[in-house]
Amino acid sequence: MEGIIGVSLPIIISLGVFAMIVLLRRMEHAEKLKMIEKGIDVSKHQKPRRPGIAIKFALIAVGIGVGLLAGNVLDVYTPLQDEVCYFSMVFLFAGTGLFVANKLVENKEKEQEIN
Repeated sequence: MEGIIGVSLPIIISLGVFAMIVLLRRMEHAEKLKMIEKGIDVSKHQKPRRPGIAIKFALIAVGIGVGLLAGNVLDVYTPLQDEVCYFSMVFLFAGTGLFVANKLVENKEKEQEIN
């Protein structure tokens, strides 16, 4: 019985998250259609686009990957505890990736203001 629950729980959670995302997108679409039917300008109510969100996620993912690799190296070659190695390196490199991404976005925004 425990094996069935252990296997089905991640599947149920994944399906629930997917269904929630689909329903939220469907409700947003229905809301926009209602606004168009009433003659309201939809562009005023749209969320502003955040520049650089893709680069932030990409550099955080790269930082986490490098952090896991560095944590593994520390775990193998030093007498430190494995939890300390992995958590410290993941947070260090993910934070560094986020810092670099923010600097890149700031530079891009300054460049766009100049032009």
